Amino acid sequence: MAPLKDFMTTSVYTVGEDATVSEAAEAMVRRRFGSVLVMTSGTLTGIFTERDVLRASAERVDLSTAKVRDWMTPDPVTATGDTDSADAAETMISHGFRHLPIIEGGKLQGIVSLRDVLSDRMRLRR
Repeated sequence: MAPLKDFMTTSVYTVGEDATVSEAAEAMVRRRFGSVLVMTSGTLTGIFTERDVLRASAERVDLSTAKVRDWMTPDPVTATGDTDSADAAETMISHGFRHLPIIEGGKLQGIVSLRDVLSDRMRLRR
């Protein structure tokens, strides 16, 4: 099993809790990723995903004024860079999410997606 630090994405887009849903969604579309991490004073406080955009839209809120803090998942489950891909896959599947932030010593280091983890697992089987 490969540790997550071997294939995590280290260039992570972050927003503050006061960002609007529209701003976060625009960044996700422009940069082609499915989530943004929400930071407050250098600390991970939440994760905002495509599903959150859909929930806000379904509630017919004004996405240009609705705040990320009202739609994000607070205090997301995290892993460390030494977590292996099998454990990460199990965590994501059992909790029903597709993005796992990587934290070391209280600092954000990166993120992995379920696709990243499953791709690594398939590479190991070849």
